[in-house]
Amino acid sequence: MIVDRNIHYFLVLGENILKKKPLLILIAILLLIIINIFLLFFYRNPAKNSKIGNNSTSQEIVDYILNISSYETEIEVEVNSNKKQNKYTLKQQYQAEDTNSQEVVEPSNIAGVKIRKNGNKLTIENTDLNLSTIYENYAYISDNRLDLSCFIKNYKEDEKANWKEENNQIVMKTKQNQEEKSLWIDKTTAKPTKLEIKLNDKKSSIYILYKEVNLNN
Repeated sequence: MIVDRNIHYFLVLGENILKKKPLLILIAILLLIIINIFLLFFYRNPAKNSKIGNNSTSQEIVDYILNISSYETEIEVEVNSNKKQNKYTLKQQYQAEDTNSQEVVEPSNIAGVKIRKNGNKLTIENTDLNLSTIYENYAYISDNRLDLSCFIKNYKEDEKANWKEENNQIVMKTKQNQEEKSLWIDKTTAKPTKLEIKLNDKKSSIYILYKEVNLNN
């Protein structure tokens, strides 16, 4: 009797496995389909940043710069105007179009002052100075000309904007409202190194050196 019971048990077990086998095969097929779809999407849509490296072409680097979505920089600024020179060290953050901020590192008497821009609204934090005082004594410190995003916007809008290679760097040039702007890009790192702005009065200029740059695309 015990042997008969065991034989019956294994027969029922085998029958249940055979009944479930089509379901297991279906699940396996669905998993394979999902994995293939994922791999196909990954290879057709690689990360944009993966294209930027030592083997990137100059055109790829230019396109990369023009499509930056956010960045953080520390810059040294030299403003020459009306026989007067101003120097600043600033930290800049750009999150989205018309939303950015910059904090003064130097000069020490206004260190910590933060200028925020949100659309057409401009606010100054951590200081008792008003806007008119800032404009009068610290030329261009709150001007959007100092922003990398401003250069990118001007370059995109200028039909005659161009770039060239120069000493292992790429120089992007644009001209708008009689202001000439030139941005130098390191071909090895694909990061900005210098921005030069010649203002329309021909007597004023702004030079920006990028000390630290973190770009997101």
